[in-house]
Amino acid sequence: MRHLMSPLDFTTEELDKLFNLAASIEQNPSKYAHACDGKILATCFYEPSTRTRLSFESAMTKLGGRVIGFSDAASSSAAKGESVSDTIRIISCYADICAMRHPKEGAPMVAAEKSLIPVINAGDGGHQHPTQTLTDLMTIRSLQGRLGNFTVGLCGDLKFGRTVHSLIHALIRYPGIRFLFISPEELRVPDYITDMLKEKNIPYEEVIRLENVMPELDLLYMTRVQKERFFNEEDYVRLKDFYVLNTEKLELAKQDMIILHPLPRVNEISVEVDNDPRAAYFKQAQYGVYVRMALILTLLNIEV
Repeated sequence: MRHLMSPLDFTTEELDKLFNLAASIEQNPSKYAHACDGKILATCFYEPSTRTRLSFESAMTKLGGRVIGFSDAASSSAAKGESVSDTIRIISCYADICAMRHPKEGAPMVAAEKSLIPVINAGDGGHQHPTQTLTDLMTIRSLQGRLGNFTVGLCGDLKFGRTVHSLIHALIRYPGIRFLFISPEELRVPDYITDMLKEKNIPYEEVIRLENVMPELDLLYMTRVQKERFFNEEDYVRLKDFYVLNTEKLELAKQDMIILHPLPRVNEISVEVDNDPRAAYFKQAQYGVYVRMALILTLLNIEV
């Protein structure tokens, strides 16, 4: 039995196989429409989610399976004080696979240690968000035709953004990656990440102004400033609109640059950008369904 806690749980060769399966699902969905007949996915979400939870539910439904679960801690026995360990032992009696989101870092790992079924980390605090990272990699590979040899700009909340942290760890395994970290001082990428990049001799630069580096980017990964990660309202209000990507800034960019965003969007990408052919964040959400379908099949050892 295998779990997914981090994007590094799969080798790059295994990721290629997963993405090939996802591409096959995209091209021929009817072939996989009954692959999970009789199987049940449990979505255990201890904090709010729209895209990730519904993407998992859509993925399992498109595979012919069914879904059970809860959408916040208040509607589960966690409200009565039940531990994650006990919850997953019970869920193991009801379902064949589980996707878990939790505000505490490491909670899905605790669940995996006690689980009798595969557990997928669907986001744990500000730590990891591996299925979003798999989605990001699939999107980049599909639109750029490669996973390497490009300059990526990560912009916004680089301190608390688990999608950013996961993506950096995943991309460093591919050749020719250069990072540009674009953030205010208060939201800079954590030291443990820059220390790791130095140790591995991977080029990076930290800047504040997006306009200064826009012409260099092959890929721009925008993120929102996350209100739920701040300890006080004043800091959030001061930083929430620090970056706004609009058509004026895009005039500085390469014509084939790709714009990604894990969503939800607040103000950091103007709606006028949605019509730009470089905007790929809604395609990104669609790729997320295919990737999660492929992941469910892989962890359940189902071949079609």
